[in-house]
Amino acid sequence: MSWLPSDDPVLGDARSCDALELVIVPRARDLGGFEVRRALPHAKRQMVGPFIFFDQMGPVQFIGGQGMDVRPHPHIGLATVTYLFSGSILHRDSEGNVQEITPGAMNLMTAGKGIAHSERSPDFERAHGQRMFGLQTWIALPEAKEEIDPSFQHFGAGELPVVAERGLHARVIAGRAFGEEVPVSVASPWFYAEVNLDAGISAPLDPDYEERAIYVVEGAVRIGGETFEGPRLLIFRPGDRITVTATRPSKIMFLGGDAMEGPRYVWWNFVSSRKERIEQAKHDWKTGRFDPVPRETEYIPLPE
Repeated sequence: MSWLPSDDPVLGDARSCDALELVIVPRARDLGGFEVRRALPHAKRQMVGPFIFFDQMGPVQFIGGQGMDVRPHPHIGLATVTYLFSGSILHRDSEGNVQEITPGAMNLMTAGKGIAHSERSPDFERAHGQRMFGLQTWIALPEAKEEIDPSFQHFGAGELPVVAERGLHARVIAGRAFGEEVPVSVASPWFYAEVNLDAGISAPLDPDYEERAIYVVEGAVRIGGETFEGPRLLIFRPGDRITVTATRPSKIMFLGGDAMEGPRYVWWNFVSSRKERIEQAKHDWKTGRFDPVPRETEYIPLPE
């Protein structure tokens, strides 16, 4: 790539931008004082490439003595990407991985045939308070790889390629973008990048991948004569070369990849191409057949 100087979803009007297929306003949900905004899955679009779940976490300010506490819970058939703009999360999983997730780092947990994990505020941040702001996405696995062994990959912010020039600062998190490629092991072709643009600066969303979208985290962008403010998920038709221009300083996620072979069943934290596999996962979690997360004594029960 190169570059140039409410709760109800809203559908975009493609008349002013023929390449634009759908505009989604993420639905806000309060998780006990911690707000998330969910863009995917959506009634009119389940996935963009393999991206099947897209949540914005915060921004939220935790005062001293408070923090994030997501107790151990299970996943199958997907990979999770946790990406932070600010704050810190301590990840623990049933494979024995322990990792503090910090801003700008790439953290890819592949659940495959099954993994459990917890997400909590680290001790220092819990004691002193912190501002939490980030994204969590799920990547659906191809049918042939839904039952692979679970794994965890971490790349610090300094290990990821950065492109910076003339009012543009981009970090490539996965796949190939802006002429850079990340050595993250993925189950199918997809890409993910954080793009920060000054007002008046443009960046291209080239047709390198079959399905593509941008998520406007903050700010506003102009595409084909129409302006979109964040937070918005903009999904584009395949094949067109798109130019994204910031009308004010903006933070944007570029994302996409090859389309999956077909739709997926999604129930709670489980994703699969087979409904019976979801039922098996529900039974396994309810009866304690997932491996435990070391040093954790709590867990989230199966929803009834």
